[in-house]
Amino acid sequence: MGCTATHRIREIAPSDAAVWLESADPLSGALDFEQSPESLGHNPALDLAEVNALYREVFEAQQVQLRLSGPRRLQRGRFEIATEIFPVQHFSGDFVCIFDQGDSTMVALGDIAGKGLTAAMWSTHVMSLVRTYSASLGAPDAIVSAINQDLCRLGSGVPITTMILMRLDWQWNELTYCNAGHFPPFIKRLNGKVERIATGGPALAAIPSATFDQSRVPFSPADMFVAYSDGLIECRNYNDQEFGIDRLLAQARQSQNQSAGRALFSIIASVQDFAQGIPRADDLTLLIVAGSSPR
Repeated sequence: MGCTATHRIREIAPSDAAVWLESADPLSGALDFEQSPESLGHNPALDLAEVNALYREVFEAQQVQLRLSGPRRLQRGRFEIATEIFPVQHFSGDFVCIFDQGDSTMVALGDIAGKGLTAAMWSTHVMSLVRTYSASLGAPDAIVSAINQDLCRLGSGVPITTMILMRLDWQWNELTYCNAGHFPPFIKRLNGKVERIATGGPALAAIPSATFDQSRVPFSPADMFVAYSDGLIECRNYNDQEFGIDRLLAQARQSQNQSAGRALFSIIASVQDFAQGIPRADDLTLLIVAGSSPR
């Protein structure tokens, strides 16, 4: 946050200079930029008040995003849902939205093209659409299709969005999902089998007439569902190697007998160890659904 705030404060100066130039007498020649701001009627105290107000607005905007996201930890029946988002800037273009819908729980994980505040604003909009259409439509494929049409109607300038949307029927041990162009999550079965979650359609906000499919699969507390953003598998180390899907699968196998929360932090720790302190270039998000206790 400190770096972002410093950048913004520095950007104030050119803007202020432009205002002073416009208010100068055009016949008086060029403005002497060596004059102090105070001599030109510039009050640094006002800038500080504006910066403080900006910080408050940023904080309040974050709270809106967090409220729409829902809890980072949730237990339903014998299942636990655990998720974390690590933004590369102050705001995240990645999003996770978790909420109950009737006797099931809706879970969405997505990635808005871009980073920072603009991407975060769009993620807030998409999360609102997920909640709105889930209340009236219910089926993941119908919800995703409605969101795609809504975004396409807004016209150019809407960022491409990938998203995995699923309904966890925790009383019946089933998952119903639709994948809209997102990196395929996977289910790690107790017997070691790995199933990719790929049924769905293209990324959102790209093709107005796109159609989307959904799949329903059995899912027990002995299984593990793993969804992630590209910021995780594309995390790099000093040798410019990517963490990659194979390392993620290997770490998921090692975490097979852990609860969702413990598995999540185990995987995140392995990514951090791999990166060796190299700064991330993208938001990093991970979501785990598994049994609520060690298996």
